[in-house]
Amino acid sequence: MTGWDILDKFIINFPPIVLALILAAGFAAVVIFIIGFSKHGLNFIKYGFKQIALNSTLDKRFDTLELKIESIENDHFGHLKNYLAVLNGVLLDKNIIDNETKARLDNELRGM
Repeated sequence: MTGWDILDKFIINFPPIVLALILAAGFAAVVIFIIGFSKHGLNFIKYGFKQIALNSTLDKRFDTLELKIESIENDHFGHLKNYLAVLNGVLLDKNIIDNETKARLDNELRGM
């Protein structure tokens, strides 16, 4: 007796409605596999449709990246403050500007 004989006896004992439901479930499984495999490739076998959740995490990552970019744009001259403060010191050392002018420039930088 082979495995096919056992399967044949097993199938014969089922009513036709149950066999129709099993056939429909098998057909649905094949269709879902074809759609998932065509959309996600071999990763569908490993992860299934859980990859859709990865898309939402990517959206969250892009949202946080956008917030970081906006914070950089708001303070895009911040890196120049230290340079200008050093430049004011050099101009004072070279006697190009006096202490009063340096104080006004430093106050202006502090207000930026």
